[in-house]
Amino acid sequence: MYRTITKIAKRFFTDAQIYKYGFNWPPMYRRSTGRLITVSQDLMYVKIKIPLSIKNRNFIGTIFGGSLFSATDPIYMIQLMNILGNNYVVWDKSATINFKRPAKETVFAEFVFSEEDLNLIKTKVSKNGEFDLVKTPNIVDKKGTIIAELSKTIYVADKTYYKEKRKQKRKPSA
Repeated sequence: MYRTITKIAKRFFTDAQIYKYGFNWPPMYRRSTGRLITVSQDLMYVKIKIPLSIKNRNFIGTIFGGSLFSATDPIYMIQLMNILGNNYVVWDKSATINFKRPAKETVFAEFVFSEEDLNLIKTKVSKNGEFDLVKTPNIVDKKGTIIAELSKTIYVADKTYYKEKRKQKRKPSA
């Protein structure tokens, strides 16, 4: 459904506009309380904010850790899918969050891909068929104080390689 809506939206909006406003629209992301506030035209940079609100305030009055995690979880995968295009399979493979201090106010996270990242991905995938990229963004307050450290492992594969690998897994052993 979202891919169909995106195809239609591409007639009227830039990829950055679709990514920013389209990402903030679905209920599954809205409920995280995170909001994309900046998306570069090339989609290589995304910034989100997670405001402290009645929707995510925990028992002690700080932002619920699940809101911090869920607001940051899908960004890299969908960002990279849009950057690389349809010749690649992109999946979130694993994620961890290490809380450093309570989030007592609005917090932010930046998701950045560099040209070096893209070159590394393409080189490793062309050589091995697949690659696990690890990214480590931080959630910070407005002063830059680290609230939580994230680690995201993103699986990237050549689409043909991935389909063949799946076929091999489905074949019964003799």
